[in-house]
Amino acid sequence: MSETAILINTGVAVLATVLMIVRFKVNPVIALVLGSLYLGLSTGLGVTKTIEIITSGFGEIMVEVGLLIAFGVLMGSILNETGAIRRLVEHLLLAFGPKRLPYTMALAMGTVLQSIFLDVLLVISAPLARRMAPKIGPLGTARMATAMAIGLECGIIFMVPGVGALALAGLLGVPLGKMLVFGFLVVVPTIIIAIMIMTFLFKRGFWKSDRDEQNLFDEEDYPQASQGASHGPDAYGVSAVAQGPGQTDPLPEGEPRTVAVLVAAKREAPLLLLFTPLLLSLVLIASGALVEIFGIDSAPLKLVGDPVVALLIGLIGTTVIGRYTVGQKSVENAISSGFKESGQILLLTGVGGSLAATVAAAGLGDILGGFFSASAVAPLLVVWAIAAVLHIAVGSVTLSAITAAGLLAPIAPALGIDPVLIALAAGAGSLFMIHVTSNTFWLLQSLLGQTVRGALKSVTFGVSVASVIALLVVLLLSVFI
Repeated sequence: MSETAILINTGVAVLATVLMIVRFKVNPVIALVLGSLYLGLSTGLGVTKTIEIITSGFGEIMVEVGLLIAFGVLMGSILNETGAIRRLVEHLLLAFGPKRLPYTMALAMGTVLQSIFLDVLLVISAPLARRMAPKIGPLGTARMATAMAIGLECGIIFMVPGVGALALAGLLGVPLGKMLVFGFLVVVPTIIIAIMIMTFLFKRGFWKSDRDEQNLFDEEDYPQASQGASHGPDAYGVSAVAQGPGQTDPLPEGEPRTVAVLVAAKREAPLLLLFTPLLLSLVLIASGALVEIFGIDSAPLKLVGDPVVALLIGLIGTTVIGRYTVGQKSVENAISSGFKESGQILLLTGVGGSLAATVAAAGLGDILGGFFSASAVAPLLVVWAIAAVLHIAVGSVTLSAITAAGLLAPIAPALGIDPVLIALAAGAGSLFMIHVTSNTFWLLQSLLGQTVRGALKSVTFGVSVASVIALLVVLLLSVFI
């Protein structure tokens, strides 16, 4: 088959997949499989070969990241149950003060908290962020909403063990330790610079409180407790944050109770203890990468540094601490919830691998490889643009990143591009233009008391700024690797 026919059929497969998801509301898993079937058959692979490639592509990526995603989500679900996230935000406020809270909260969400399923992390932290917003100043709502949006979305796609980062690493064959190191190098400056830029714009009149905030939560929603009063969990299941000696300021009441958020812990374990297993997992993964880089021949170090073993150790540790703090029953409920959350993620990741395998088998990589010079810049810009366009159409950060990376992955060997750069560029592009097709957009809009106009500024524009900054950081890294 001619190169032109392959390019046309690949374009039709991708466009048809997007239309099925957006226009006809077909489940993304089904749409991706149908797109893979069309591409295989239309490019002359044949029925048997096409099905074989789809199933093997699914299986190969599950071998790479299936257990990693499951372990990460389960660990996050248990941390959710122990109240670790609420307490971390409280400690950040006490340690850094209200003015620096947007930066510290976003960095925490974008790094160490990425084992938490995104929607759960958002629902847990949004009420706390909303209450902290007035303490920051007149632009508190704008700054906190932007910080949360940037931290959440950047973390899930760049930082191990975020599900997007795990999926991209598995799809492109990037060692997880390497993804952890380079993802960290991208996510930290991206979050800090993006929040700085948005804060500058807000202070120059980009944010209009009268039109961008809904003012849904009045002062009477924040009753001050009398000295020494004690309060149980609020409508979100989260205990009040201490505001001073003997004084508490409970979160707004009158909101629907969310089952996924915290229950009060039976025992107040030290916060560092709650996060120790997760931090240990990340340290072990990073050490495993160093062992590989320096060629250290040590079986024990290789074993504990293997990502599957490292996350398993973290999960076991988190389970033990969870049993001590909230009890066996709560841990079992958290694990059940985690299995439900991980199922869809695993399926989506797997069929993303099927599409990538079909694209590679069709020969698209060899064709596109001839369109670029030996420079890594052009392919990285292309993968960013493809992911950005897919995200605008589909509204899924993970889906757009996986699809874009899968399309460009075959080019990497021909041009000598490190696959981690393609993964990071695809992740950066998938952050562009988060808007009304995204569940995160509506959650941030409602939970932080913004109008749709306000959310378009803080979420859509804010995360798009982060997308461009992340691309620039990736291009800078491409000079050195």
